[in-house]
Amino acid sequence: MRRAAIAVVAVLLAVAGLVSGCTRGPSAPAPSGLTMIAPAQRTAAPHLTGELLGGGTYDLAAHAGEVVVVNFWASWCGPCVLEAPDFEATYQKTRADKVSFVGVNTRDTRDAASAFVLGRITYPVIFDEPGKVALGFAVPPQSIPATVIIDRQGRIAAVAYQYVLRATLEPAVTQLAAESV
Repeated sequence: MRRAAIAVVAVLLAVAGLVSGCTRGPSAPAPSGLTMIAPAQRTAAPHLTGELLGGGTYDLAAHAGEVVVVNFWASWCGPCVLEAPDFEATYQKTRADKVSFVGVNTRDTRDAASAFVLGRITYPVIFDEPGKVALGFAVPPQSIPATVIIDRQGRIAAVAYQYVLRATLEPAVTQLAAESV
């Protein structure tokens, strides 16, 4: 009986963590989505380079003139699992509009990250086990999932330090893709 009660509590805590985010307790408010930044208030995105999970190197400079969605995640993060299909669907729908996505896997093992990506994500993923890329974007290690959207001028146009679903992500990406250069 005691084991069953412990199991129920463990499941409830896991569900609360999934719903509220990796770093938020069960009493945290539900995610409200991305914070859009007015064009006049946008600042330059930091230089982004890194080793790709599948080999090679990613360099943000190669995506000049594109809207770039940068998503920080880890395989052990419940909300990251929740948002992954929505990021992939938005990527597939918007990539013809000069929109690119890059995942940044942080604080994970290469094997766990590779297993997570398999069958879920087709856009490039930087393997950043120590979290150096996240620090460059001022994403605290405990704030994953986190998303930063960079506009066509290379400026930070939207941020979220919580999970983001397609209903919020796709309209934001579409709006930024429609902005003139």
